[in-house]
Amino acid sequence: MQKFISLFLYFILLSSLGAGVPAPAQAATNAACPATLSHTVNRLQDETPQNLCQYAGKVILVVNTASYCGFTVQYEGLEQLYAKYKAQGLVVLGFAANDFGQQEPGANKEIAEFCHNTYGVKFPMFAKTSVIGPDSNAFYKSLMKAGAQPPKWNFHKILLDRSGKVVDSYPSRITPDNKALIAAIERALAQK
Repeated sequence: MQKFISLFLYFILLSSLGAGVPAPAQAATNAACPATLSHTVNRLQDETPQNLCQYAGKVILVVNTASYCGFTVQYEGLEQLYAKYKAQGLVVLGFAANDFGQQEPGANKEIAEFCHNTYGVKFPMFAKTSVIGPDSNAFYKSLMKAGAQPPKWNFHKILLDRSGKVVDSYPSRITPDNKALIAAIERALAQK
């Protein structure tokens, strides 16, 4: 019995010494993840938490989306961009938002089905959230703090380079096939 108690106390001591110290793999992941991506958001399809650090080292196009907007057809172009440049390191991250004109009224599962069934969206989509004002999610707040322009409407785009720095912001009227946007993406992809 005394041996058991000694062993028990030994493990308590070890765990208290290691408390708050991340494991080496976790510490390396945290060091490689830029502050702009150091956020957890819920996936659209099933609301499973996703750490955005999984996209560290990629060129990222962040887009706030809505299902009932005049710009909703941009889903098609965003998916084409993602398919064309994915192998080179581009990822499109879609954030469903109901901030503008109440044009995203549905539940997450309904939005996910619409995106997949109507536009064949395969790029990562995240649960409905706010992207402006005091209620905006922490990721969008960090983007604004890093110099991104706040969205003024649905399908506003923010381009991040491989190090997580904001390259530029693009208003809704800039479509995914816009030559300046594609040139900026290609420049960011060329940087290793």
